[in-house]
Amino acid sequence: YAGPTAAPVGRSIAVIGAKGGCGSSTVAHNVAWSIGKTFGTEVLIADFDLAWGTAGLDFNQDPAQGVLEALNSPDRLDDTLFERLSSKCSDLLSILAAPAMLDRTYDQSEHDFDAILEVARASVPVVVVDLPHQWNGWVRRQLCEADEVLIVATPDLAGLRNAKSLVDALKADRTNDGAPHLVFNMTGLPKRPEIKPE
Repeated sequence: YAGPTAAPVGRSIAVIGAKGGCGSSTVAHNVAWSIGKTFGTEVLIADFDLAWGTAGLDFNQDPAQGVLEALNSPDRLDDTLFERLSSKCSDLLSILAAPAMLDRTYDQSEHDFDAILEVARASVPVVVVDLPHQWNGWVRRQLCEADEVLIVATPDLAGLRNAKSLVDALKADRTNDGAPHLVFNMTGLPKRPEIKPE
């Protein structure tokens, strides 16, 4: 709990896909843009999909630096460096872009992203974390630490099974937090088998 004299801390919204290709990044980016537009507040998209992230592409940005530089300099990460590493897309929307390069593997440990989110939440009122479709220690930690979790699924057997597994795991891990929100994407598409959410 923050004391009455403590600086405000922004909310974090973690977005993850129940399976690859379900459009979770598109949903995350649109949620961030909509929050900024609707509430007139600053929003940051933290693209943590280091190898395949699309925030830079979706907002027509090609920043030279981003998440990887923040990960490599946790001791130097402060408001000034954070502002330099993030890219402004509009008056209210910024991105901390993923490198989206395959020149190395990205084997992050459980607490590697903690400093980034701490500085981000102290800098902007809302941080939308675009997570990759993976299940490892650091992804699980981000889902457990977020204020809100959004699971994006498609209405097929694999999407629904994985969404149920994610919901069950997060309810067990986040016993004092609200249940994750489910978004069903790509519904009503012609010539595609679809299972009703019920």
